[in-house]
Amino acid sequence: MPAARTSKPGRLPAAARRAQLVEIGRRLFAERGYEATSVEEIAERAKVSKPIVYEHFGGKEGLYAVVVDREIEHIAASIEAAVSSGSPRERLEGAALAFLTYVEERPDGFAVLLRDAPPTKRGGEMPALMYDLADRVGGIFSELFRTAGYDEKAAPIYAHALVGMVAFVGQWWTEARKPPPAEVVASHIAALAWMGLRHLPKKPSPLVKTRRRAPA
Repeated sequence: MPAARTSKPGRLPAAARRAQLVEIGRRLFAERGYEATSVEEIAERAKVSKPIVYEHFGGKEGLYAVVVDREIEHIAASIEAAVSSGSPRERLEGAALAFLTYVEERPDGFAVLLRDAPPTKRGGEMPALMYDLADRVGGIFSELFRTAGYDEKAAPIYAHALVGMVAFVGQWWTEARKPPPAEVVASHIAALAWMGLRHLPKKPSPLVKTRRRAPA
């Protein structure tokens, strides 16, 4: 009978190796940003050759895309679970708390979303990846709006507002010397938003009829 084929000592199965490379890539992209991270350094940290990285992801951008997709899906799933039940205000506060919990538990992932992206992903001043996250949350909000009888076309406005507000507060929160607990921060965010959302009309009418232009 032929001897059973065994893995070489120290050699990881393909799935485990891929997971290892994703984790290493996440840490490096968080520390250095996309441009400053090299395939050589990723391979060196994983103690593998460069072809292994290319074999699994096709290159640095492929690895970066997997890292980002996983982080966005993680946040989106947490927010979706938070807004699935409760009163409207509880859902709002739950969404903010879910985002802040992500910031607290996965600081490397949050740093990746705030750092520089590949040239093909760059947008305006707000990190381009935050737009991707807001688009994902907008899909969740669209379903909620449709169920509640609101215009689902307005959902992206509220999704971008929530993500922008919580992202900037989250960045401040991670850098504060004595940050308050996530639950406290989330309650303040919800209170600020709720004062405007509690009597939200289905079709808001603009109060200012014409734009005020800055003097030349």
